Amino acid sequence: MGTPEFFGTPGSFGFVEHMKKRHEQKLVILSLALLLAFNLPLVLLFDHADAILGIPVIYGYFFSIWIFSIVVSFLVVKRYYE
Repeated sequence: MGTPEFFGTPGSFGFVEHMKKRHEQKLVILSLALLLAFNLPLVLLFDHADAILGIPVIYGYFFSIWIFSIVVSFLVVKRYYE
């Protein structure tokens, strides 16, 4: 792993540590997948009056995609710091 550049202390805005290219690529792919998932034509597929367990389908879609993106981001960043 490369040597981190220090412009301050860890946790401050001046601390810079470069992420490996494959981790950056995974986060870029996740960002593009989220861009597609929240695109209007795909969102409109879930925009109807049905409910699952009392939760409107579109809310379930938004929150499941949101939670999925948080979990995937966490896993990528966690592997980066190992």
